[in-house]
Amino acid sequence: MFILTKIADLVQIAPDDFRKQSHVAIEDNINAKYANKVVQKIGLCICLWDILWTSEGLIGQGDGMVNVNVEFRIVVFRPFKGEVLAARIMDQSPEGINLATDFFDDIFVPWTELPDGSEFEPAENLWVWKDEDQVMYFDNNEMVRFHVIAEEWHDQTPLKPVEAAVDGAEDTPVPVNTRPPYRLTGSMSGPGLGCCLWWE
Repeated sequence: MFILTKIADLVQIAPDDFRKQSHVAIEDNINAKYANKVVQKIGLCICLWDILWTSEGLIGQGDGMVNVNVEFRIVVFRPFKGEVLAARIMDQSPEGINLATDFFDDIFVPWTELPDGSEFEPAENLWVWKDEDQVMYFDNNEMVRFHVIAEEWHDQTPLKPVEAAVDGAEDTPVPVNTRPPYRLTGSMSGPGLGCCLWWE
Protein backbone atom coordinates (compact mmCIF):
# COMPACT_ATOMS: atom_id res chain seq x y z
CA MET A 1 0.00 0.00 0.00
CA PHE A 2 2.80 2.43 0.93
CA ILE A 3 6.10 2.47 -0.90
CA LEU A 4 9.29 4.55 -0.81
CA THR A 5 10.02 6.35 -4.06
CA LYS A 6 13.27 8.12 -4.92
CA ILE A 7 12.91 11.57 -6.51
CA ALA A 8 15.48 14.10 -7.73
CA ASP A 9 14.28 17.71 -7.80
CA LEU A 10 15.34 21.34 -7.51
CA VAL A 11 14.34 22.94 -4.21
CA GLN A 12 14.15 26.73 -3.92
CA ILE A 13 14.65 28.20 -0.46
CA ALA A 14 13.17 31.68 0.03
CA PRO A 15 15.09 34.34 2.01
CA ASP A 16 12.45 34.04 4.76
CA ASP A 17 13.73 30.50 5.45
CA PHE A 18 17.39 31.51 5.83
CA ARG A 19 16.90 31.67 9.62
CA LYS A 20 16.28 27.89 9.63
CA GLN A 21 19.01 25.28 9.49
CA SER A 22 19.56 24.25 5.87
CA HIS A 23 18.31 20.64 6.25
CA VAL A 24 15.14 21.87 8.01
CA ALA A 25 14.47 24.44 5.27
CA ILE A 26 14.94 21.77 2.57
CA GLU A 27 12.63 19.31 4.38
CA ASP A 28 9.94 21.98 4.83
CA ASN A 29 10.07 22.93 1.15
CA ILE A 30 9.86 19.29 -0.01
CA ASN A 31 6.87 18.60 2.26
CA ALA A 32 5.14 21.81 1.12
CA LYS A 33 5.62 20.83 -2.54
CA TYR A 34 4.76 17.11 -2.37
CA ALA A 35 2.83 16.19 0.80
CA ASN A 36 -0.82 15.26 0.12
CA LYS A 37 -0.43 15.76 -3.63
CA VAL A 38 -0.70 13.31 -6.51
CA VAL A 39 2.33 13.08 -8.80
CA GLN A 40 1.59 11.50 -12.18
CA LYS A 41 2.76 7.87 -12.45
CA ILE A 42 4.14 7.98 -8.89
CA GLY A 43 1.05 8.13 -6.65
CA LEU A 44 -0.30 10.09 -3.69
CA CYS A 45 2.70 11.53 -1.84
CA ILE A 46 2.33 11.35 1.94
CA CYS A 47 5.51 12.82 3.43
CA LEU A 48 9.29 13.00 3.16
CA TRP A 49 11.13 9.89 4.39
CA ASP A 50 14.76 10.96 4.13
CA ILE A 51 17.21 13.07 2.14
CA LEU A 52 19.88 11.11 0.25
CA TRP A 53 21.98 13.91 -1.28
CA THR A 54 22.04 17.71 -1.66
CA SER A 55 24.14 19.99 -3.81
CA GLU A 56 25.65 23.29 -2.76
CA GLY A 57 23.09 26.10 -2.77
CA LEU A 58 23.31 28.67 -5.56
CA ILE A 59 21.69 32.08 -5.14
CA GLY A 60 19.46 33.00 -8.06
CA GLN A 61 20.02 36.35 -9.71
CA GLY A 62 17.38 38.96 -8.89
CA ASP A 63 15.13 36.99 -6.53
CA GLY A 64 17.54 35.95 -3.75
CA MET A 65 16.23 32.34 -3.78
CA VAL A 66 18.76 29.61 -3.00
CA ASN A 67 18.54 26.74 -5.51
CA VAL A 68 19.52 23.30 -4.20
CA ASN A 69 19.45 20.04 -6.17
CA VAL A 70 18.16 17.30 -3.88
CA GLU A 71 17.70 13.53 -4.05
CA PHE A 72 15.24 12.22 -1.49
CA ARG A 73 12.86 9.38 -0.74
CA ILE A 74 9.18 10.02 -0.14
CA VAL A 75 6.39 7.82 1.26
CA VAL A 76 3.81 7.20 -1.50
CA PHE A 77 0.36 5.60 -1.49
CA ARG A 78 0.17 3.43 -4.60
CA PRO A 79 -1.28 -0.05 -4.07
CA PHE A 80 -0.35 -2.76 -6.54
CA LYS A 81 -2.90 -4.67 -8.65
CA GLY A 82 -4.40 -7.52 -6.67
CA GLU A 83 -3.67 -5.92 -3.28
CA VAL A 84 -6.54 -6.23 -0.80
CA LEU A 85 -7.47 -3.01 1.01
CA ALA A 86 -10.13 -1.91 3.47
CA ALA A 87 -12.23 1.20 2.87
CA ARG A 88 -15.56 2.73 3.82
CA ILE A 89 -18.64 2.98 1.56
CA MET A 90 -19.29 6.66 0.83
CA ASP A 91 -21.89 6.70 -1.94
CA GLN A 92 -23.81 4.29 -4.19
CA SER A 93 -25.42 4.53 -7.60
CA PRO A 94 -26.60 2.10 -10.31
CA GLU A 95 -23.08 2.35 -11.82
CA GLY A 96 -21.38 1.05 -8.65
CA ILE A 97 -20.05 2.00 -5.23
CA ASN A 98 -17.68 4.82 -4.25
CA LEU A 99 -15.25 4.04 -1.43
CA ALA A 100 -12.82 6.09 0.67
CA THR A 101 -10.06 5.49 3.17
CA ASP A 102 -9.16 7.99 5.90
CA PHE A 103 -6.85 9.83 3.47
CA PHE A 104 -7.89 8.83 -0.09
CA ASP A 105 -11.37 9.32 -1.59
CA ASP A 106 -11.10 8.23 -5.22
CA ILE A 107 -11.90 4.49 -5.18
CA PHE A 108 -14.68 3.06 -7.34
CA VAL A 109 -16.13 -0.45 -7.55
CA PRO A 110 -18.24 -0.85 -10.75
CA TRP A 111 -21.41 -2.92 -10.55
CA THR A 112 -19.81 -5.61 -12.70
CA GLU A 113 -17.24 -6.20 -9.92
CA LEU A 114 -19.80 -6.78 -7.16
CA PRO A 115 -20.61 -10.35 -6.01
CA ASP A 116 -22.91 -12.41 -8.29
CA GLY A 117 -26.52 -11.84 -7.26
CA SER A 118 -26.04 -8.16 -6.35
CA GLU A 119 -28.94 -5.85 -7.20
CA PHE A 120 -29.43 -2.10 -6.90
CA GLU A 121 -32.43 -1.00 -4.83
CA PRO A 122 -33.49 2.44 -6.17
CA ALA A 123 -35.87 3.09 -3.27
CA GLU A 124 -33.05 2.63 -0.72
CA ASN A 125 -30.31 3.91 -3.08
CA LEU A 126 -28.02 1.03 -2.16
CA TRP A 127 -26.76 -2.32 -3.39
CA VAL A 128 -28.02 -5.63 -1.99
CA TRP A 129 -26.38 -9.04 -2.27
CA LYS A 130 -28.94 -11.84 -2.47
CA ASP A 131 -27.39 -15.26 -1.89
CA GLU A 132 -29.85 -18.16 -1.67
CA ASP A 133 -32.17 -17.22 1.23
CA GLN A 134 -29.94 -14.46 2.63
CA VAL A 135 -30.20 -10.74 1.85
CA MET A 136 -27.15 -8.65 2.78
CA TYR A 137 -26.89 -4.88 2.36
CA PHE A 138 -23.99 -2.67 1.30
CA ASP A 139 -24.79 0.06 3.86
CA ASN A 140 -23.17 3.49 3.61
CA ASN A 141 -20.30 4.08 6.08
CA GLU A 142 -19.77 0.29 6.33
CA MET A 143 -16.19 -1.02 6.13
CA VAL A 144 -15.52 -3.27 3.13
CA ARG A 145 -12.63 -5.26 1.71
CA PHE A 146 -11.80 -5.04 -1.98
CA HIS A 147 -8.89 -5.83 -4.21
CA VAL A 148 -7.35 -3.37 -6.65
CA ILE A 149 -7.88 -4.25 -10.32
CA ALA A 150 -6.82 -1.01 -12.06
CA GLU A 151 -5.53 2.51 -11.59
CA GLU A 152 -6.28 5.58 -13.70
CA TRP A 153 -4.19 8.72 -14.19
CA HIS A 154 -5.85 11.92 -15.43
CA ASP A 155 -3.98 15.00 -16.59
CA GLN A 156 -4.96 18.04 -14.53
CA THR A 157 -3.93 20.78 -16.93
CA PRO A 158 -6.57 23.53 -17.05
CA LEU A 159 -9.12 23.36 -19.86
CA LYS A 160 -9.55 26.19 -22.36
CA PRO A 161 -12.42 28.61 -21.64
CA VAL A 162 -15.51 28.04 -23.75
CA GLU A 163 -16.20 30.82 -26.23
CA ALA A 164 -19.49 32.69 -25.75
CA ALA A 165 -22.06 31.45 -28.24
CA VAL A 166 -23.60 34.89 -28.82
CA ASP A 167 -21.86 38.26 -28.85
CA GLY A 168 -22.68 40.26 -25.77
CA ALA A 169 -23.61 37.19 -23.74
CA GLU A 170 -22.60 37.06 -20.10
CA ASP A 171 -19.26 35.54 -19.23
CA THR A 172 -19.40 31.79 -19.52
CA PRO A 173 -17.83 29.87 -16.63
CA VAL A 174 -14.43 28.33 -17.16
CA PRO A 175 -14.82 24.53 -17.42
CA VAL A 176 -13.36 22.60 -14.51
CA ASN A 177 -11.51 19.30 -14.85
CA THR A 178 -13.69 17.13 -12.60
CA ARG A 179 -11.77 13.87 -13.01
CA PRO A 180 -9.48 13.06 -10.10
CA PRO A 181 -5.74 12.96 -10.85
CA TYR A 182 -5.44 9.40 -9.50
CA ARG A 183 -8.26 6.87 -9.17
CA LEU A 184 -8.38 3.23 -8.13
CA THR A 185 -10.84 0.69 -9.50
CA GLY A 186 -11.62 -2.22 -7.19
CA SER A 187 -13.50 -5.49 -7.08
CA MET A 188 -15.58 -7.02 -4.28
CA SER A 189 -16.26 -10.21 -6.22
CA GLY A 190 -14.55 -13.03 -4.36
CA PRO A 191 -14.42 -14.87 -1.04
CA GLY A 192 -13.66 -12.65 1.95
CA LEU A 193 -14.40 -9.47 0.00
CA GLY A 194 -17.33 -7.11 0.53
CA CYS A 195 -18.65 -5.90 3.87
CA CYS A 196 -16.37 -6.93 6.72
CA LEU A 197 -19.39 -7.75 8.92
CA TRP A 198 -20.38 -10.56 6.52
CA TRP A 199 -17.21 -12.50 7.24
CA GLU A 200 -16.96 -12.13 11.02
